[in-house]
Amino acid sequence: MITWREKRSGLIAPDERLPWGPTVAMGLQHALAMFGSTVVVPVVMGFDPNVVIFFSGVGTLLFFLIVSGRIPSYLGSSFSFVAPVAAVIGSPAAGTLNTANIPLALGGILAAGLVYALIGVVVEVSGSAWIDALMPPLVTGSVVMIIGLNLAPAARGLAQDSVLLAAVTLLSTLCFALLMRGMVARLAILLGAAVGYVVALVLGGSSAAGHSYAGVVVQGVDLSKVESAPWFGLPAFVHPAFDLHAISVIVPVAIILVAENTGHIKAVEAMSNRKLTRWLGRAFIGDGVATIVSSLGGGSGVTTYAENIGVMAVTRVYSTLIFVIAALVAISLGLCPKFGALVGSIPTGVIGGVVTVLFGLIAITGARIWVDNRVDFTRGVNLFIAGVVVIIGAADYTLQIGDFQLGGIGLGTFGAIILYQLFKDAAGGVDAGPTPESVTSDSANGEVVPSGAAGEPGPSVASR
Repeated sequence: MITWREKRSGLIAPDERLPWGPTVAMGLQHALAMFGSTVVVPVVMGFDPNVVIFFSGVGTLLFFLIVSGRIPSYLGSSFSFVAPVAAVIGSPAAGTLNTANIPLALGGILAAGLVYALIGVVVEVSGSAWIDALMPPLVTGSVVMIIGLNLAPAARGLAQDSVLLAAVTLLSTLCFALLMRGMVARLAILLGAAVGYVVALVLGGSSAAGHSYAGVVVQGVDLSKVESAPWFGLPAFVHPAFDLHAISVIVPVAIILVAENTGHIKAVEAMSNRKLTRWLGRAFIGDGVATIVSSLGGGSGVTTYAENIGVMAVTRVYSTLIFVIAALVAISLGLCPKFGALVGSIPTGVIGGVVTVLFGLIAITGARIWVDNRVDFTRGVNLFIAGVVVIIGAADYTLQIGDFQLGGIGLGTFGAIILYQLFKDAAGGVDAGPTPESVTSDSANGEVVPSGAAGEPGPSVASR
């Protein structure tokens, strides 16, 4: 297990730490950074926020142990699971949520975690070069964009419940993100939601139905459950059940988690001046095991969090010790039913404004991966593959073979991987594949080439 050498200034590496006071403060800051998005996921999916927050903390501790404390990372609830889970249990936005099917979704999440962990075992034994060859920037960018576009109808459904609240929340979030600096900008999602919540309280009142102003509905906030909820108590754990259809819909998310986790670790490696990709297999195993444990109790699948990587980039503090503190904070919040009731009281219009921003950022992050890695869309193979799979994912094409069903995200993901391998040598051909040290791309073919050769920094951080 890693030990931390105290350091008071400059870049703080994963095996170093600040004095205990600043270390605890940094842990609290990372807990805040993960909080906004981690809470949004269960609200959008219809899961219990207390359970999800609790297992994000537990999962982070498991990840820390499995990677021997060498990779600085927080595991929060993954947006990649939202669409496939909605295909199994319905969506609160569409009014089709069937909570009786949540155990089936949990079974699918467990299966995805198992596949993810097995991929980690293979990488640990064989190395990670084949991951880069299988999923170059063309593929990973397409997959990330598919996630955001596939979720767009859910955002629209939530925002329609109260367009005014959605607009206020969205505009507030943009103001915090674009006009403010430092941690205020980092917490734009959370602060934007808080503004929307206050507006709902003031204009909508204490009834969830709210009030109408000149035909414009403003939802209210029902605080009755918050008032009656105790301060301390165990979350309402739910256990998984297994169904082939649910598993087939959710398991492909494992491929997405591999792509985003790889991007996260390479980004942190470049920023922290520490070799971390040699621990990539363990990172996959840790994330997979954390997802399995989360699903066993009713939590969502988890993944490394871009918000926390952003905080590290700003503070230049990469000590893994701060994530232990952040995890303990999350576990404490999960043991507070009043906190869960407060999250559950957020009007759907406010959530609609938040997810409009988040899902849009996910989609655009896919394009950013292409730009940062200089994928050349003057090449027909790149243009056609990306164009086809993005439409498949956005339109939610579905492949049905007997009881097996593959939805838009899964079909687009596998389609991107398979089509690229089939046609990568078309129109002039491409390199055979990247090396494990590759961090940037060749503008001629979208493949990754060694850092420095292309004159660009490492890969962009993939979205959740």
